[in-house]
Amino acid sequence: MNVTELLAGLQAQHDEVTARAAELRGQIEHLTSALAETQARLADLDTARKVIAEAAPSGAEPGPPETSTAYQAIVNAFNQHPGQVFRARELHELLGMPTDEATVNITRSRLGRLTRQGFLTQPGRGRYQKRT
Repeated sequence: MNVTELLAGLQAQHDEVTARAAELRGQIEHLTSALAETQARLADLDTARKVIAEAAPSGAEPGPPETSTAYQAIVNAFNQHPGQVFRARELHELLGMPTDEATVNITRSRLGRLTRQGFLTQPGRGRYQKRT
C-alpha cells in the first residue's frame, strides 16, 4: 500500500465519520425538540388536573395521594415487610396503586430517593429492600 492509497482510505473514513456525526446531531436536535414539546404537554396536563381538582365538587373522588402520603405508604409497606424485596410494580400491586407505566416510574424515582437517603437498599437492579 502506498501513501496515496493510505491517505485516500483515511479520507474515506473521515467522510463516513463526519456524515455519522451530522446524522447524530440531527437526531439530538429532533429529540431535544420532542423533549421540550413533551415537557410543555406535561405542564399543560398538570395545570388542567389542578384546575379540575379545584373545580370538582367536594364529594368527588379524591385525587392521587399527595407526595408525602405516597412516600408514607411506601415506607409503611417496607416497615410491614422488612425482609421482603420489592420491585416498583409489585409495591404498587401491594398498595392497590395504579400500575400504569407513568405512575410506576414516579414510584421508581421515589424508591431511588429513599435508597439515596439510606432507608432502603438495592439488592439487585430494580429491586428494593428495607435497610436493616
